[in-house]
Amino acid sequence: MTSRKKAAKPVPRLELSAADRVALKVLARKKVKARVWRRVRILQLLDQGWTMADAATAAGTYPREVRRVRQRFLAGGLAEALGEDARPKQARLLDARQEAAIVAMVCAPPPPSRSEWTLTLIAEEAGRRKIVAKVGRETIRRMLARHELKPWREKDVVRPQSGPGVPEADGERARSPRETSE
Repeated sequence: MTSRKKAAKPVPRLELSAADRVALKVLARKKVKARVWRRVRILQLLDQGWTMADAATAAGTYPREVRRVRQRFLAGGLAEALGEDARPKQARLLDARQEAAIVAMVCAPPPPSRSEWTLTLIAEEAGRRKIVAKVGRETIRRMLARHELKPWREKDVVRPQSGPGVPEADGERARSPRETSE
């Protein structure tokens, strides 16, 4: 049994204008990102009549990238071929209503038997109160940082004024010898 490679479809040669060639030559000499340089090199090689596979090997990439750069050039010109596609941002895990509910929960006193809110406790309590189905500590930490909240720090700590004496059993302060002589 003999194995045969699929015959590559002939692709029409990419023709760059003189202005595009000059722009690519200038970019090739400048300090640019590696991705941009690779795209510049791909376009130059395709303009010289190289095949997609050979251009990919020479530029140190895959034929798929060469095909994409070529298609983008044909569709939108040089700026489109060299530019970056906008990368989609990941959707937020908490919407505004959920964030408001968690902030309100954190501003209230912690559950009984707990002295302060921790990130893990907030995440667990948000799930228990059905504010969110599941949320992690890091999501809670980032959300609290955006709101500039630090519930794990003690707030409004009331400490009694302590004087130079030693407190007695009934709560009265014992007077020091200096205070009694006056």
